[in-house]
Amino acid sequence: MKRLAIAGLLIGAPACLMLALFSGSVAISPDRWWPILSGHGSPLENEIVWTLRASRALAAFTVGGLLALSGGLMQALLRNPLADPYLLGLSGGAAVGSLACMLWPLGTPPAVGATIGAALSATVVVSIAHRRLALDPYRLLLAGVAMASGTAAVVSLLLALAAPGQLRGMLFWLMGDLSASVASPLAALVLVAAGVVSVFLARGLDALALGPLKAASLGIAVQRTQWLALACAVIATACAVLIAGTLGFVGLVVPHLVRLSGHHLHRQLLPLSILAGGILLTLADTAARSMLAPAELPVGALLALLGVPVLLALVLRLR
Repeated sequence: MKRLAIAGLLIGAPACLMLALFSGSVAISPDRWWPILSGHGSPLENEIVWTLRASRALAAFTVGGLLALSGGLMQALLRNPLADPYLLGLSGGAAVGSLACMLWPLGTPPAVGATIGAALSATVVVSIAHRRLALDPYRLLLAGVAMASGTAAVVSLLLALAAPGQLRGMLFWLMGDLSASVASPLAALVLVAAGVVSVFLARGLDALALGPLKAASLGIAVQRTQWLALACAVIATACAVLIAGTLGFVGLVVPHLVRLSGHHLHRQLLPLSILAGGILLTLADTAARSMLAPAELPVGALLALLGVPVLLALVLRLR
């Protein structure tokens, strides 16, 4: 089962990217795939596949990997199976900053506003959870829930103040939207760096599942492990939100699906979660822009429709 899951993810990653390249509102027959891949396609085909679809597919894969990695780290850090990347109010803070820039454009791009909002939310929550140079998981959880509730209220007020012409763009951003996303080398670098750091933290994260005192007795630097894991989760989530807005269920569901395949140790769980999250979001985005082409569905809504049954099935399995 374990080897089958690894083989499926390693094969599924390039397969889903290939599907994303040749699926969409403009049909490309299979006999044209190899000429395009080998660089002998027509100018129009090259523009559609390499300029539009390839960049978006890579962005979707990167965002899915970032969210899944962040979810796995948060669940290990808080020892809570319901933890997800947005538990610290990061998405809410980013949404407030981005929507404020859309509502009152003062020369500040929405991405900058989202960065500032996410950073402020994380700073407030971590400051509350910080206790004697360590992180209190219960304080972190409660502060994150409170921050998420507060920012959700501010988002509702901003939507109420928005003009009808601005409302559609705001709602699409809140539901998660990859239509304007492009592949970001910086985000890919963050994904690789966070993945490498998380693998080095894997032994400490495994020990933290037994509790901080037991982990310390096993020789784990508990404080350093907590802070590095939290930093990786926050940076990964912030990058994902900047690229695609708020996309739910990826960080919550994907680590559980990987665990069901038998991979419980974090040195296996986290890298495989990156692959599974990238595959899931790439497939969801491909379906969102292909199902009702040329119309496009918000990928966040489609993910929720897929994620709710999976989450309920996981709950029933746990029972």
